[in-house]
Amino acid sequence: MSDIVGTRMADCGRTAKQIFDEVMSNPARARFGFGSKLAIVNIDIQNAYTRIDKYKTAYESDPRQIEHVNYISALARAAGMPVVWTRVAYHEDASDAGVWGTRTNTPDSLQNIKYGSDRHAYDARCDVQPADMQYDKRMPSAFFETPLQSLLVWHKVDTVVLTGGSTSGCIRATAVDSLSRGYRTIVPLETTADKLAAYHWANLTDLQLKYADVVPVSEVVDWFSARKNG
Repeated sequence: MSDIVGTRMADCGRTAKQIFDEVMSNPARARFGFGSKLAIVNIDIQNAYTRIDKYKTAYESDPRQIEHVNYISALARAAGMPVVWTRVAYHEDASDAGVWGTRTNTPDSLQNIKYGSDRHAYDARCDVQPADMQYDKRMPSAFFETPLQSLLVWHKVDTVVLTGGSTSGCIRATAVDSLSRGYRTIVPLETTADKLAAYHWANLTDLQLKYADVVPVSEVVDWFSARKNG
């Protein structure tokens, strides 16, 4: 009889999506839940990552992703809650990309998303409003060297809703930073995207188990409705 009570890593023979579905169907799973005031943080919904018709770096998981993002952003504005958009860009010499920009140097490389370029521009489908906050960022997390933390404190936000991409990169990094700063963190399922299904579902599973509540976008909509009618 084994005296091991922990887990040795093993291949369970299931796909990342099957594991995700199993985790999400567990009725006993604990949740952080929504607080009293949230912010919508839309991460890097820019041409470099969304225009699959133009750029090799772009990806799509749910074709209605941006539609969902726009809808919950509009609900947040109507409720007087902040909406934030981030995007990645670097200076001409890419010195602000740091070591992250040293692995490749091709026209498609990260550090060659230049300020003012088409790759830097928000996807035209994004409904970015004048009152929304917009931050350029240089590293994965939307918190890193941006004013996001100060904005959330000013608005007395206790819940951060993350949309955009990529699930395995900037969404994950921002979710870890969000939880680490004490925020309830929500990831609406249909609003995130990644290049490979395995990355997408595996990271959503890990986010759900550790750092965030992964929920259908309808739950965010229902939260606003309940607050308005309550």
